[in-house]
Amino acid sequence: MIIDRLYDSVEKNGHVCVGLDTAVEYLPDTLLKSSNSIEQAMLRFNQEIIDATLDVASCFKVQIAYYEAMGMKGMQLYKDTLDYLRKRNAIIIADIKRGDISKTAEMYAKAHFEGDFESDFVTLSPYMGLDGIEPYLPYVENKEKGLFVLVRTSNKGAADIQYIDTASNTKVYNEVGRKIQEMGNGYLGDCGYSSIGGVVGCTHGKEGMELRKSLDRMFFLIPGYGAQGGTAEDVALYLKDGNGGVVNSSRGILLAYRKQEGGEARFAECSRAEAVRMRDDILKAVNK
Repeated sequence: MIIDRLYDSVEKNGHVCVGLDTAVEYLPDTLLKSSNSIEQAMLRFNQEIIDATLDVASCFKVQIAYYEAMGMKGMQLYKDTLDYLRKRNAIIIADIKRGDISKTAEMYAKAHFEGDFESDFVTLSPYMGLDGIEPYLPYVENKEKGLFVLVRTSNKGAADIQYIDTASNTKVYNEVGRKIQEMGNGYLGDCGYSSIGGVVGCTHGKEGMELRKSLDRMFFLIPGYGAQGGTAEDVALYLKDGNGGVVNSSRGILLAYRKQEGGEARFAECSRAEAVRMRDDILKAVNK
């Protein structure tokens, strides 16, 4: 199962998930000036960062919105980035956060698990109900694909819905997590985790311990590290025996060159150094 491949990648390379949320304003001026087009510059930027971090990252998350915003050329860039990741045998999470039902969900599944935009995992929103997840399950069962379903996110607005009290004296996110884990029980890998994982922000330490305990078979995609306030010590609470999750960093890695004098000329090297720093920071916290 795909989850075993991701688990093994964490064991080998660490917990870092490199977020390719690439915007034109993130690019070094020197790269823009030496390219024939913005799209060519952005693809070169992505490719060089992929090459530089491949052996120190567990996976790569590509946020589709950054590419959709550029229209047709942006979607070609999205495809070219996915193709390059696949060529490099990297694990791909397509951050699409789809959340629809019936035939629409079936078409989203086909769009992102087959053809031009094929990825290994997709992110989904469950807040229209579990029938919005079901059309993806044949791909999980038969096509070596996986899901990361929003459980409890790290943004301020999470409190608006996810933290509402339920009749069973839990929060909405607790019930969502429980239902998603139950759904995932039929897709457990040899590693003990399901190919149906959860998105769980790392900015609330006490809740992290409770979630890790209650969702013991759910592999986590963990945002919130760094700029959003999450620390390596927070992340460690969401892991089990040093595994069970990957930790996303986008701008922290993509823009690492801006923190170094002369970094523009070696932006990929700076991204690698930041990924290594983040990996080691998390491993140190885990080993405590």
